[in-house]
Amino acid sequence: MPRPALELADIVRHCGKSYRQAHALSRQQLRVPRAIEVCRTAALGGHVEQCGHCSHTRIAYNSCRNRHCPKCQNGERAKWLQSRQAELLPVEYFHVVFTLPQEIARLAFPNPAAVHDILFRAAAETLLTIARDPRHLGAEIGFFSILHTWGQNLLYHPHLHCVVSGGGLSPDRHRWIGCRSGFFLPVRVLSRLFRRLFLEALEKAFSKGQLQFPGKLEELQQPGRFAQYLAPLRDSEWVVYAKPPFGGPVQVLQYLGRYTHRIAISNDRLLALEDGQVTFQWKDYRRRGRQQSRTMTLPAEEFQRRFLIHVVPLQFRRIRHYGFLANCQRKRKVELCRQLLANAATKLLPERRQCLLLLARLGSRPLALCPLCGKGEMKRIETLPAYRWPAPVPDTS
Repeated sequence: MPRPALELADIVRHCGKSYRQAHALSRQQLRVPRAIEVCRTAALGGHVEQCGHCSHTRIAYNSCRNRHCPKCQNGERAKWLQSRQAELLPVEYFHVVFTLPQEIARLAFPNPAAVHDILFRAAAETLLTIARDPRHLGAEIGFFSILHTWGQNLLYHPHLHCVVSGGGLSPDRHRWIGCRSGFFLPVRVLSRLFRRLFLEALEKAFSKGQLQFPGKLEELQQPGRFAQYLAPLRDSEWVVYAKPPFGGPVQVLQYLGRYTHRIAISNDRLLALEDGQVTFQWKDYRRRGRQQSRTMTLPAEEFQRRFLIHVVPLQFRRIRHYGFLANCQRKRKVELCRQLLANAATKLLPERRQCLLLLARLGSRPLALCPLCGKGEMKRIETLPAYRWPAPVPDTS
């Protein structure tokens, strides 16, 4: 894949240092641009690779491995997807999105770890509770959730994407209970339970002193004002959206190839950096039926501010698994699901080579696949040392 004409690393090298000096940033926000700046340059060292099929040779510089770096996430996504292959079942999968109201987003902005964690827990409990209810499905489903905190314009817009199995294990674990074709669970029921669970958890966090209220939010430190602020949200409709089901495991893999390990903006959306202004592509999803690509130009300082507000706290997990896909019991329960479905699931899933080719078509070519012949795998034949002080940092981007 050819390198984009403009990369996020170019913007960071051009004006990142002055921005960091002029603004008070968290430790994580300082580390991210520094990592992006040297990613896949000789500063981090590297190695020489050779294809085992056609003998094609290339130099591969090491990645920064920062989860906010657009160049690193393609490789991490490929590894994650190969692991998920073994967990997919030959059933329908549904995509459910939980979005926080703007009033809650205002509270989440200065409290990302606390509020985002509540978002994960409330959404998971909502799906598991409604799915276990005999009036709806009466089964233990399996799903994973992916946190996104941005909109296409890079403004703060926290929401959770859940990929959910279209059915689950019966309470006695003796049979598989499937959803009705094309229908998962009633969205209005999901929305109202999610609203109640989230607000209860938020009030509990407030009573324990886990929330901060800087600037214009300072008055909400008073219990009365906080309760008054939340009151209108108890009767408003919260947005929970269930998209049409995927056609099967292969379609799920295609979707995940585009969605997992995504960051606030990818390099291919960047158009220009001129006179201290950054131009990028975006889609306005509020314009129903007219979601055509548009362009936006921002001062480089504002562009960096918008990008850095999506840096997640240290060790915060953006992808989490629940139900029969929970980490502690995943392998055993997935195998049980396959037995109950009475299908050779492995025959319905893409092979490893198909997975690699699929990722290549999605613009996420795994590092192991030869870029020349597309058949062989690249093998390391030589190691290149990393940059060591006081030698000048080479720029080989």
